[in-house]
Amino acid sequence: MIRKFLCLTVLFSVLLTIPSIRAIAASDEEDKTGFIMHHVKDSHEWHFATFGHTHITISLPVIIYSAECGLDFYISSDFQNPETHAFGKEYGKDGFYIDEHDHLKAVDENRSFIELSITKNVMMLFIVLGVLLYLILSTAAYYKKNPNMAPKGIASFIEPIVIFIRDEIALPNIGSKHQKFTPYLLTIFFFIFCGNLMGLIPGAANLTGNIAITATLAIFTFFITNLNGNRQYWKHVFATPGVPVPLLLIIVPVEIIGLFTKPFSLMVRLFVAITAGHIVILSFIGLIFVFESYAVGLASTVMVVFINMIELLVATIQAYVFTLFSAMYIGQAVAEHEHH
Repeated sequence: MIRKFLCLTVLFSVLLTIPSIRAIAASDEEDKTGFIMHHVKDSHEWHFATFGHTHITISLPVIIYSAECGLDFYISSDFQNPETHAFGKEYGKDGFYIDEHDHLKAVDENRSFIELSITKNVMMLFIVLGVLLYLILSTAAYYKKNPNMAPKGIASFIEPIVIFIRDEIALPNIGSKHQKFTPYLLTIFFFIFCGNLMGLIPGAANLTGNIAITATLAIFTFFITNLNGNRQYWKHVFATPGVPVPLLLIIVPVEIIGLFTKPFSLMVRLFVAITAGHIVILSFIGLIFVFESYAVGLASTVMVVFINMIELLVATIQAYVFTLFSAMYIGQAVAEHEHH
């Protein structure tokens, strides 16, 4: 079983690597490493590859609200040079433009507006949510039709994960109140896990490597933890038992800071782990075109396949770690301490 899994992992890694190398080889020859940050960052368009002078790109909606014009809808190609497909000030419309760094700006610097655009990461978010809805609803439909049968198909994949998170993460860390928080833990695990895996597909967006996404997930954990904190939890923060009153002047600020450092660590850990993995993989691919050597190309390809295998494991580990620490923080907030 393990041998088959390893063989499938290597094959999957190779299949992921080949399209990436082809897409990069067809990119701008003058900038052989610029594709790295282009992949990591968000964008107003979804660019897959360039073959000669043909750009395989999906133009995404640009939605702008301003007091002067109200709600305006465009597509990203409205702000591009039709020959070079580059963003620039001279191709803006109605006083707005997208600069060379992919930032939406107003020609009048004093003009205020709100951007509600569907960027690449937002579109990837919708795709991930669609995949998750399909998986979960398909599993629910299977159990509704076959309540007394062993799981098959998608259900056989979902059920072990649900049981593992319930019995090995929620119950040990939260205790008797785990049923209240298990749905949330399942949600963040499947969302991060699916986002991590889909982010490894060539051309996909770096969803879980976007700090706005990881920050949002961390904020959810922060509010769920502290809004459900019991009296003993808050007493430990503002009046730590057994600590002399003079020391409370030091301990209390530290405890308050700790309330924010916990979600901050969740946010940074996931963001760094996923983004670093993407950068390392793309950096090794970029070495092929920087040195233009067959030896470097062979060595880089082997390393990329190996790192892709690791990233498949990291995708699972990071989803597990985020879920585990969230359960631990919630468990600390709702735990009932016995007093003798």
